[in-house]
Amino acid sequence: MFSALEKAIIHSIPKPIAMIACYPSNPTAYVASLDFYKDLVAFAKKHEIFILSDLAYAELYFDGVPPPSVLQVPGAIDVTVEFTSMSKTFSMAGWRMGFAVGNERIIAALTRVKSYLDYGAFTPVQVAATAALNGPQDCIKEVRDTYRKRRDALVESFGRAGWDIPPPAASMFAWAPLPEKFRDVGSMAFATLMVEKSGVVVSPGVAFGEHGEGYVRIAMVENEQRIRQAARNIRRFLESGVESLHNVVPLANRR
Repeated sequence: MFSALEKAIIHSIPKPIAMIACYPSNPTAYVASLDFYKDLVAFAKKHEIFILSDLAYAELYFDGVPPPSVLQVPGAIDVTVEFTSMSKTFSMAGWRMGFAVGNERIIAALTRVKSYLDYGAFTPVQVAATAALNGPQDCIKEVRDTYRKRRDALVESFGRAGWDIPPPAASMFAWAPLPEKFRDVGSMAFATLMVEKSGVVVSPGVAFGEHGEGYVRIAMVENEQRIRQAARNIRRFLESGVESLHNVVPLANRR
């Protein structure tokens, strides 16, 4: 990964001034290790660029292991600003409220830019966010438990339906490899067939970039009962087999 980043920095004109990290990741739900962040900070300092870390899903973790922050790395604050959101942690989606911490110089620049671009969020929203941060934190555990139950229901019921999905360690997403007999179809066609044949909506991996091909992203936004209903529909779809489905063009035959 770092070799590809280094090549991009060396050959980019003008030279990049920052790189963005997003862990726990959307769409893959991957959780970065502290060792990875140590390497990332060293890389940023070597090339004199900043790290913009998106930590929006930090509180949606499972199995009792909180994701690390890049700011835990000694010296990271010299080159890092970390952002997080009230949307995931406190279920305030659509309120457009978050905050940033990190390098004083970058925060000052952000403050200056925002002062020209907007007038801040609606005051009652800011008051509500302050109350959420300073108030009881029991709701965070409740949200985390809700997503953990959904994750477990998804992995278990989809597995019984014939689709083995690696259990995500964090976030509200599962990054699922295409079922074996559908792998030649491609993620876009598979996602389309899922809607048509099972009524279940997933996001094709290729929509997130070429390296997402072969996967789909499943959002755990429905309750456990709905997830199990989706699994029953998917089972019928998977058992039908790709041969019986119309308008399917395997990836290898596309031009």
